[in-house]
Amino acid sequence: MKDISIQELINSNNHYIPVDVRAPIEHKEAAIPGSVNIPLFTDDERKEIGIIYKESGEEAAKWRAMEIVSPKLPKMLSEIRDLKKSGSEPVIHCWRGGMRSKSVASFLDYSGIAVYRLEGGYRAYREYILERIPRLLPEKAVVLHGMTGTGKTDILKRLQDKGYPVLDLEKMANHRGSIFGMIGMGEGHNQKTFDALLFDRLKEIEGSPYFLMEAESKRIGRAAQPEELLEKKVNGVHFLITSSIPKRVERIFNEYVAPYSAENWFKEEVRDKVSKLLKRIKNQDAAEILGNALDKEDYEKVIELLLVHYYDPRYKHSLQDYQGNLIHLDGDHPDVGTNLEKELKKVFSDLPSV
Repeated sequence: MKDISIQELINSNNHYIPVDVRAPIEHKEAAIPGSVNIPLFTDDERKEIGIIYKESGEEAAKWRAMEIVSPKLPKMLSEIRDLKKSGSEPVIHCWRGGMRSKSVASFLDYSGIAVYRLEGGYRAYREYILERIPRLLPEKAVVLHGMTGTGKTDILKRLQDKGYPVLDLEKMANHRGSIFGMIGMGEGHNQKTFDALLFDRLKEIEGSPYFLMEAESKRIGRAAQPEELLEKKVNGVHFLITSSIPKRVERIFNEYVAPYSAENWFKEEVRDKVSKLLKRIKNQDAAEILGNALDKEDYEKVIELLLVHYYDPRYKHSLQDYQGNLIHLDGDHPDVGTNLEKELKKVFSDLPSV
């Protein structure tokens, strides 16, 4: 049994594969990206041992843990041994490199299976990435502004596919950043998952003199951007993507409505979210028309009214907080991505091409 550091794990170029022996609920809440969960205890077993520890003490809890784990050991050790066939070396870890990872590593060692253990466990990993994220951020931010539906996310995706250093923060948060941001997305990522994905992406673009991002609010769903990233955004190079109302309605309909309108949950979820926004629309005539369109399931009209009477006024107000120069681009132009690339080369004429 040999301990390795967080730095060795991260810089190993996938030579190691993290094996999380914590309970499934712990792994779901906070995990090293790419790790495999092979738990010592189920969620209920973990809870039971915790109760015994509080009521009867450490010795009784350890004994009960041994009773639970003993029948599982052959299967558990076989699963870890099989991971070695992938060519990567398993690295056992728990929350802080304590009893659970040490026990599993010892069982493997006694079984003749060479194994590594992660110093400090997941807690050390999280401390490490939080310390490293600010230092990994490239010097300059390129920020895409634009009202809802102007195609900012699509532009960034196309640029990332071409190799540009894009930070897709909505993907990291698994949330589109609005009250409708969860439609069709499943559960939004928590802060720990967001930070881990941000760290991984920053490692991928390490050495780039700049990065591209969308002008997101500080909080995206359940996660918040680090202060250092927000500072980079404020002091970055700013593009404003504009687009016509019909084109914006079309984009939003194709992303939020068309793929999900036949689902059982769709109608009620949209009604619930629109009802919350109705209370914030000051124009009562517009609010009444919006309510009628919702009743008729005229979602194109719903989208248009929400843009004109809710999202656009709010966006114009927030844009006033930015005092710098904005480089304007037509989001309806078929070559908007190419035009953005051309502008980037003008702004960063002294930087290497991507």
